[in-house]
Amino acid sequence: MSSHHINNRNRQRYSETAPTYLSDTDHKNYNGKNNNGHLYPTSKLTSIALLVGSASLILAGCQSTPASSFSNLSLNSSASSTMMDFSVADAAQSQRQGQAFTASQNAQAARYEHLFDQEKYPNTENQAKTHLLAAIRQHLATEHVAVATANYRSAPFIDPDSIDAGSSSLLRTIIETYVYQPEGAYSESDDEPYNDDYNDYDDAKNSIESDYSSDYDQSRAEAEAERRAIAAILAEAGENEPTGSDSNSDNEYAYDTADYDSDDYSSDNYSSDDYDNYDEYSSGGEGMLSGMSGLSPKSMAAKYEAMQMAKQQAKTETVNRGSLPMSSTGMIGNILDMFHRTPEQIAASNAYQYEHLTFNSVSQYRPKQRQLQSVYSYDYATPTISSSIQIPLAFDFNNSSVVVDPSAIMPIVALVNPENTPLPSQMTSHTVSFGLPESITAQLPPAVLYDAVLNAIQSSMAELAPEHFSAVDISGDAFAKEVGATRTVKVYFGSQQSGEIIGKTLKYVTKSLQEYVDANPDKYPDGAALKTALAKAQLYNKGYQSADVGSLLQLIEAIGPISFNQINYYYLDSSDRLLAKQQRVNIGGDLMGSTTTMLNQVRYDKASFNRHALTPLLTESFGSDATPPIDGNAWIAKQHDKKDRLQTARYARYDYQDSGVEGAYSSDEYSNDEYGNDNDNGAGSIDESRVDDAQDDMNEK
Repeated sequence: MSSHHINNRNRQRYSETAPTYLSDTDHKNYNGKNNNGHLYPTSKLTSIALLVGSASLILAGCQSTPASSFSNLSLNSSASSTMMDFSVADAAQSQRQGQAFTASQNAQAARYEHLFDQEKYPNTENQAKTHLLAAIRQHLATEHVAVATANYRSAPFIDPDSIDAGSSSLLRTIIETYVYQPEGAYSESDDEPYNDDYNDYDDAKNSIESDYSSDYDQSRAEAEAERRAIAAILAEAGENEPTGSDSNSDNEYAYDTADYDSDDYSSDNYSSDDYDNYDEYSSGGEGMLSGMSGLSPKSMAAKYEAMQMAKQQAKTETVNRGSLPMSSTGMIGNILDMFHRTPEQIAASNAYQYEHLTFNSVSQYRPKQRQLQSVYSYDYATPTISSSIQIPLAFDFNNSSVVVDPSAIMPIVALVNPENTPLPSQMTSHTVSFGLPESITAQLPPAVLYDAVLNAIQSSMAELAPEHFSAVDISGDAFAKEVGATRTVKVYFGSQQSGEIIGKTLKYVTKSLQEYVDANPDKYPDGAALKTALAKAQLYNKGYQSADVGSLLQLIEAIGPISFNQINYYYLDSSDRLLAKQQRVNIGGDLMGSTTTMLNQVRYDKASFNRHALTPLLTESFGSDATPPIDGNAWIAKQHDKKDRLQTARYARYDYQDSGVEGAYSSDEYSNDEYGNDNDNGAGSIDESRVDDAQDDMNEK
């Protein structure tokens, strides 16, 4: 009975509100009478407006609105069917309604949890992130080898078919507009903008001298007019930018009327004071950045329009942009043009440099020993020339040492310090080992720092938002087929993501080191340098969020002459084992006019490592049968000892007292000066450098 009553009540509410939107005919059919006939035109117009509005929403792609309304009606009807009716004392019916209501609530809760609980119900991005993090943790915990090949290619920063083609960046536009000067404002260069000013001053001076060479009995009015003419010339020489009021300018360039009335007029009337005053006029606030405070949007807009018109005129005259007059963009503009690469220069660099240049490397990683051994090779090969620079490099964090082959940098060392540079024949091994001093390793063991950085990178990457991870279709990926990958995860690192990773890594490293310090209170008492530094770092880490570092990098990218981003592809097998990696890094900017792309492909399989040409050099340098490296620390200490001994010997020669030498230089030849006059200083005036030279000669004998 209650359900029937509810339905009747709903129909009654519907009948009460029906006249506001039903037509007159419908209303008469519903209530049996027509009391609102005057609402017919308004109701019809309202219906038409609703119809047009609904059609507009459908055409605009808002088809979800009717569906949502329908789903809401369905939910309301289902909810009403499961609602409990407490007016009926039927236990069975109440139990059925209670069970239905509970099931409905559980389904709604499960649906809500399914939408937002990405741990139990991960979406595609979360699944890709989970697979990649598992692969990276397994990869860093197991011993593996790597073979990497990197190639480079340049391209115009703006595509020629883009709508932005021919447009400058905002940074370059601001710089060029600020330094722009109309043609003819400067005569030679921006470095000497006032040469013509001095020439104008000399011309005015000579002109006055010639005018007043014979007759100086002119009226004061003529003298005043002449003085104003000179001031006008000097104002023109100052680029029509007066630095003070007219009265000050007149006083500054005023000439003493007594000079004009004197009997003998000479060029001395133009004393150096006049030039000093002119220097003050010309140099006051005329530096490169002196006009920054006086800039206004209106003046900058006017200069920008004039600059663009000058450029258009130069194009119509078939003048290359790089050869614009110096007075147009100044020295800074020409420097920008010099750095800006043309499409022809980009094509030439690709054809003659990047197509023949390759960076290769082979590496072996041992996580338990905390060792990384690599050989890097810079190879350039053309049909007419071939060169290769190979550098073995190894890091041992447990022993706090670095092993390197110095052959590549030995010529540079020989230029700087030829005496202490050993020849290849003098080296017992082609590698040298350098270790950190005990004073540093005692404060912070490199192994602790290594573990902190490695864990920080993994933790920071785990906190990165899932939308930066995406699964990629590898059906058309040739590299994925070569390495045998079953899935590929793409990770985008732009300036925001890179900065966020950097900020999180710094905080995680600080936290790990703080935990290490707290776990060793005997080693780090209160007041220890490391403990104090970590406390200060923790204090500053509370003042920023990791995303702020990404925003800072975005700001640098926006206003700086560089733009950078990284796109990483990780290739995994079915068991989430990392097989290969492909990294694409774009570096460039509008000021350079080009974008250089580095494509680095890394394989983590033994077969590629064993057949690579650099693997024998890696084994020869760091294998079990390799010659032990030279102790670089002992070699440096030996050089320091030799230098100290030479310095001690040099100072010892200064203290030598040889009577023969002093007597040889105490003769009358040095007691008199070159004019034969007696020298009051006597032996004390002897040239000490000559005495030292004589002492050195005797010591050598």
